[in-house]
Amino acid sequence: MIKILANDGIHPDGKTLLEEAGYQVDTDKIPQDQLADKLPEYDVVIVRSATKIRKDLIDKCPNLKVIARAGVGLDNVDHQYAKEKGLAVFNTPAASSKAVAELAFTHMFNLARLVHQSNYQMRAADADFKQLKKNYSSGVQLRGKTLAIVGFGRIGQEVARIGLALGMRVMPTDPMVDSADIDITLYEPSNLSLKVTVETVDWEDALTHADFITFHVPGIGKPLLGKEEFARMKNNVIIVNTARGGIVEEQALVEALNEGQVAGAGLDVFENEPTPLRALVEHPKVSVTPHIGASTVEAQANIGLELADKILAFFGDDK
Repeated sequence: MIKILANDGIHPDGKTLLEEAGYQVDTDKIPQDQLADKLPEYDVVIVRSATKIRKDLIDKCPNLKVIARAGVGLDNVDHQYAKEKGLAVFNTPAASSKAVAELAFTHMFNLARLVHQSNYQMRAADADFKQLKKNYSSGVQLRGKTLAIVGFGRIGQEVARIGLALGMRVMPTDPMVDSADIDITLYEPSNLSLKVTVETVDWEDALTHADFITFHVPGIGKPLLGKEEFARMKNNVIIVNTARGGIVEEQALVEALNEGQVAGAGLDVFENEPTPLRALVEHPKVSVTPHIGASTVEAQANIGLELADKILAFFGDDK
């Protein structure tokens, strides 16, 4: 029997699919420091962000055949080394695209209309309604604004789809992509749809023209946005990062917020998770969420089913 450890969990739909095929699926969490003792018993390990699968652990698991990441990035998996050792490595790049894109726009709307601040301050027992109305009547609309999308893969293209539908000027940048055809389809049962070809621009154009800039790239070990980049951006830009912590230099972002150069930042990811920089989390111009980009009911179901399909296809008729 093929044994699977879903160490960071798996949606019940995916678990059921695997169990119906005769596989054993264990979902009890094994602490990182105990994995070297327990993981050698398994053929497959499924992880999200919390569990790390590094070279030393791979070497201690001769029976391991598949490492599956329930999500897009593979930062927590030494995937190249695993492939060199003959292991299959799967992730789910398509399953959560819509969820991440919608969260990016949640932060954009939140910041554009100052919802995060007014929501908090109106809860106070002594809140002055009239004064708050005056304070928070200077929001902006997204329609007509320029949206720079850094990274034009599946998620970036989903962001473009929403931005185009909102009437934004979309400027994606990605050195690996020249253009993409974006379909905008009305909700079923309507058959009405529109296809738009969106061409990418260079990084400098995106950086200097953006009213909103959102990141959808893997971690590269260094910031893409730091003090020098902030200095070249338009004043009152809004920045959103739902990709990876460290893409935006956090201390430089705090300074740009304090100086008024950046109007607001929407952050779902941080450098030091699960203990993010307090100066960011507590900043009045920052809208924060605890790394939940792919965490919707629909996305998690899609991820579980996609992983199950890939695992089943890998093993074929083996049980």
